[in-house]
Amino acid sequence: MKLSLPVLLSVNGGYVDSAGFLALQGLFSSHVTGNFVTLGAALVLGTSGVVAKLMALPLFCLVVALVRVLGYALAPHAPSQLRALLSVKFVLLLTAAALAVRLGPFPNGDVWQALLTGMMLVCAMALQNAVQRLYLGAMPPTTIMTGNTTQAMIDVVDLLRGLAPADPVRRRLADMAANILAFAIGCATAALLFVYLRMWCFAVPPLLALVAITRARDSATD
Repeated sequence: MKLSLPVLLSVNGGYVDSAGFLALQGLFSSHVTGNFVTLGAALVLGTSGVVAKLMALPLFCLVVALVRVLGYALAPHAPSQLRALLSVKFVLLLTAAALAVRLGPFPNGDVWQALLTGMMLVCAMALQNAVQRLYLGAMPPTTIMTGNTTQAMIDVVDLLRGLAPADPVRRRLADMAANILAFAIGCATAALLFVYLRMWCFAVPPLLALVAITRARDSATD
């Protein structure tokens, strides 16, 4: 059975966030507002990674804006917009993997090698966030699970109170549960592979991105 595109993106979102956090001194590449928390911790504890955390949010915002502009430029080619943007994400993740393997490990998160690698990951996840909002808006988010979890619990209560078999809440709950589980699997897999493969664990996200491009192509022709 083929995994849906949102599920594949959720696996990759969880994987990249966890791998980046472990390898880059606590940098969140997807959940960038989480960097505010780790920034405070880095300042208090005197650990590295302060510069990367300060750079992450403005860069994230810039990439989202650029994706919107690129989407307008690709408007005459509507069927290929999603695949084109996912292809850019693949290139970013492949570049990040090459940098991690070539320049890592990163005991200091603020040296240029770590910053370059980390910002490539931030760009890739910013692009994924934008793509999800613009082209997969009917599906639950694939990178930040707080909203999914909140809505899922609300839907569970509604389901227990009794819903019609055709009620759309059932489908929404199934989709959110799939994304939450996929994200968790991505996080766990990244942590496990980081232990054994160290920087080579970053070879996985580009592979997942390639599968996602294929799945997007299949979805467009379904």
